[in-house]
Amino acid sequence: MTILNADLHCHSTVSDGTLEPEALAARAQANGVELWSLTDHDEVAGQRRAMAAARALGLPYLSGVEISVTFAHLTVHIVGLGFDPDNEQLVRGLELTRGGRGARAREMSAQLARIGIEGAYEGALKYVGNPELISRTHFARFLVESGVCRDTNEVFRKYLADGKPGFVPHRWAALGDAVRWIREAGGIAVIAHPARYDHNPTREYALFSEFKQHGGQGVEVVCGSHSTSEYAKYAELALEFGLAASRGSDFHCPDESRIDLGDLPLLEGRLTPVWELLVDRIQPA
Repeated sequence: MTILNADLHCHSTVSDGTLEPEALAARAQANGVELWSLTDHDEVAGQRRAMAAARALGLPYLSGVEISVTFAHLTVHIVGLGFDPDNEQLVRGLELTRGGRGARAREMSAQLARIGIEGAYEGALKYVGNPELISRTHFARFLVESGVCRDTNEVFRKYLADGKPGFVPHRWAALGDAVRWIREAGGIAVIAHPARYDHNPTREYALFSEFKQHGGQGVEVVCGSHSTSEYAKYAELALEFGLAASRGSDFHCPDESRIDLGDLPLLEGRLTPVWELLVDRIQPA
């Protein structure tokens, strides 16, 4: 096993982060990251910038994306790594996945207006680099700025989680389609932050089983939203399902993110890191 301080999950202004791709590359390099990937939600428009910035800093880079998927009526995220960002089928699939975000955002705003929170759509837009990628995170930042909540965690808990006044479900890509787009573009599919999904054990096993059947090859074992006990749990599931292990902070913003780029524990030595399957796709420094 090659032990690396790899950070293969973070977001820029191209989706719902607050830093430009170049600033993220500089932060990763300054924090001792040895292999980096920008994984914006349902969009690869920042990949060339991230790759160029990493190369200028001498930071090895893997192309990345985080695709929104609907599985068993839940939203699940699949990270793609090491693919061709210009692959036509992948780009088209991501366009289709982004398509419903605008209508969803307007309905979220309407629901918030019904409980007395006006102008949420326009307020959220102030935080959006790409209007096609408007998300709950942008609404959360507006509600914090407006003084409705103290921080974005409180916003999600009170207003934007399932069953709360501003939550609007959306039908994302199918699991099999997302994995296929990544694989056919030459990359590896990874289940992102699996502990975040409200799976009972049966549903979780079904997710891992179906993901593996579609050709998925990795799972985030160490990530910004996992606890120490969850690192251990998903290390065991990675071994049980024969999946490579990934590692990523899921960094969005210096003031919001629980873990900074490069600050995660290293992977256990008994796991196969995803980067060992992607050696020929790492962009050289």
